[in-house]
Amino acid sequence: MKILNLKNSLFAIVFMASFTSESFAQQGHVIINQDEEITQLLKLKTEMNTSVNTSDRYRIQIYSGNRSEAEKSQSTFKSMDLEMASKLVYETPNYKIWVGNFRTRLEADRALVKVKTKFPTAFIFKPKKDKE
Repeated sequence: MKILNLKNSLFAIVFMASFTSESFAQQGHVIINQDEEITQLLKLKTEMNTSVNTSDRYRIQIYSGNRSEAEKSQSTFKSMDLEMASKLVYETPNYKIWVGNFRTRLEADRALVKVKTKFPTAFIFKPKKDKE
């Protein structure tokens, strides 16, 4: 009986192996017909969204004062893990920490609520073009 089971098992393995060597995956091609102007618009939108020097954006100022305290505030902000960029800016005679780069006031207001947990004096503003 064991020999019969061994023969059946061996036959099944050889049978399955022969089919796996003969089978092929399906292949296909996808063709996308798209107007060239759409590609140009997507590039333009990407450039507009990545532009940090846009004066129509809002920022949050979390600190203004001496350099050592500004650096401490910046490291405290980075430890909050809010996924917002912070920037140390010098405007005579103070160092300032600016965070975020928001397109709308609503986005800035939402972020301000989170920032105010550690920086209660933080506020929203629009930077001047020459200060970027």
